[in-house]
Amino acid sequence: MKIAMWSGPRNLSTAMMYAFGNRADFAAWDEPFYAAYLKRSGIDHPMRDEIIARHDADSVSVSAQIAGPVPDGKEHWYMKHMGIHMEDTPLDWAEDCVNVHLIRHPARVIASYAAKRENPSFWDIGFQQQLEIYERFPGPVIDSADIRRDPEGMLRKLCDVIGLEFDPAMLSWQAGPRDFDGVWAAHWYGAVHKSTGFARAEGVLPELSPEAQALCDQAMPIYAELGAKKL
Repeated sequence: MKIAMWSGPRNLSTAMMYAFGNRADFAAWDEPFYAAYLKRSGIDHPMRDEIIARHDADSVSVSAQIAGPVPDGKEHWYMKHMGIHMEDTPLDWAEDCVNVHLIRHPARVIASYAAKRENPSFWDIGFQQQLEIYERFPGPVIDSADIRRDPEGMLRKLCDVIGLEFDPAMLSWQAGPRDFDGVWAAHWYGAVHKSTGFARAEGVLPELSPEAQALCDQAMPIYAELGAKKL
């Protein structure tokens, strides 16, 4: 099984990758198209030059690798994908994947993203791109808030829906980085590197500046549309 887990940034996506990557039967790949996206778009992201230098920046090459055999002799492959990375990138390879869609309330996404990179745009937070991916490759939708509220229950439910046996190894892991982390982990993954499992349920929504709230209001209809389909 090849799982393409689609999300936007700051969306529990790294913890989910750690959960699946902690299984003995899974290989994991962290944002395969990130370097190609940075090279193609010219956008200024933290560690941009190092990411392009250290990772495959050719989307055709990346697509071919995904279409190939699961690496490391594993039975399954978990791939953490960002919808924002896929503009002008062929997606035929995703037809052979189990496509899963991970969502999070936009207020939490925006507050978390802004702490790492100032003044995110609607494009940066990835809601429109995720909707477009879902419309082409529908599949299970899972909300990060539900996972944090009940990790075992939600992961069991997800595994059941996609025809995968649940493994308790998904619920906890050793603190620290993983060998499948992208080089960008040094900037983005501080909290998850300190974790040994999913964080507890989130509290009240964060307060946003007027500009950030306007961005949140723009994203809310898409979050609601996808949320209506969640497990």
